[in-house]
Amino acid sequence: MTINELSGQPQPTQDATPVAPGATRIGRVPKITKMQKRVLAGGSVGQFIEFYDFTLYGLTAVIFSQLFFPGRSPLAAMLATFATFGVAFVVRPLGGLFFGALGDRIGRRRVLTITLIAIGGATALMGILPGYGQIGAWAPVLLVLCRLIQGFSAGGESVGAPSFVFEHAPVNKRGFWLNITIAATALPSVVAGSMILILSQSMPNEAFTAWGWRLPFILALPLALFGVWIRSRTEESAVFKDAKANQSKEFSPVREAFRENKLRMVQVIFVMGLTAMGFYFLSAYFVSYVQTTGHLSREQSLLINAGALALYAVLLPIGGRLSDRFGRKPMLIAGAAALAIVSVPSFMLVTSGALPLALLGQALFVVALCIYGGGCYTFFVEIFTTKTRFTSAAVSYNGAYAIFGGTAPFIGTALVGASGVAHAPGIYMAAAAAVVLLLVIFTKVPETRGRMG
Repeated sequence: MTINELSGQPQPTQDATPVAPGATRIGRVPKITKMQKRVLAGGSVGQFIEFYDFTLYGLTAVIFSQLFFPGRSPLAAMLATFATFGVAFVVRPLGGLFFGALGDRIGRRRVLTITLIAIGGATALMGILPGYGQIGAWAPVLLVLCRLIQGFSAGGESVGAPSFVFEHAPVNKRGFWLNITIAATALPSVVAGSMILILSQSMPNEAFTAWGWRLPFILALPLALFGVWIRSRTEESAVFKDAKANQSKEFSPVREAFRENKLRMVQVIFVMGLTAMGFYFLSAYFVSYVQTTGHLSREQSLLINAGALALYAVLLPIGGRLSDRFGRKPMLIAGAAALAIVSVPSFMLVTSGALPLALLGQALFVVALCIYGGGCYTFFVEIFTTKTRFTSAAVSYNGAYAIFGGTAPFIGTALVGASGVAHAPGIYMAAAAAVVLLLVIFTKVPETRGRMG
């Protein structure tokens, strides 16, 4: 068994079951190398740090609305806060385009070092920013600037890490490995939520509002440096080295990506747009939503959300393993159907005002989201070939997150404010799931399981 076979080196295969060529035919289980384990660890740690930084903003949205957007109604302040949250997603496609092209030319590992340091530095800076009361309008301006740096860098990190893991993963375990990496994006909410809960409980509310909330933000920089150290002990995959060796001097990843993959990129935008909405409702919206609409306390909201995200981290790799067995497309269809069915009742339970029912609502939402995630998180990198994978996936993935993910908290807040219906965001989510379900069925979205190249 060669490294090329383990990492997905293009080879012909007629097998219905996607496995590394020759592995099962001779009865041997491919041995996972130390390098592959380091890549999986490095990818997971990087995803943890990226989403730790993004999640902190959602978890402390109420405080940001008070410190950076005072003098407005609570609704207007929250809308301004979530609009600032969405700014980072506007520049994510630009960051994806820049870092994707760079990653396809010079390598995934070097780009991922840059993105991780930039994200960690911007988040730490947010933790020391003075509020509106100290520097006036400069406070929200600097906050927006930090969010722009986060978003631009995340445009590369969010796709580079899964691509790096994908190209090292055993072919018959790609779904499982990719979803382990993505599951690390849920743990930051558990960790950050627990930190905020402990800090808020261990000090007076005035102290927490003044400086206690800043500590988890400042911690982002040493976490980023730790991630860089892990990645420094990895190397590029054999499949990428081969693709790079065959590049011509005139090779343009951006031109090639748009020439070869226009339809696939549009499909990925819609497929990933649904999971972007779902994940950011779960990780960035539910904490404030449960407080302002469900009328539970901050501590109760954090506790419920931490439990739901811990469940997400457990179930998502299981979804990936199922996609290795049954295929990506069946998981997309089953997951989109589940989201269309459970979103409205889930949001009704979340805003019931009862702690057990709110937890049940988030748990139901997580189960449906993990069924869908079992297919989509491998599909979005597996559908593209190695030579333009980073660029193609980065543009479409970040486009999806900009259009659907970054706007989800803002639209959810606006829908509740305009309609007075507490579960209005659930109707929005269910409608989006129904549209994506029809698109997956009727627009010839391909099955990608075991695809080589």
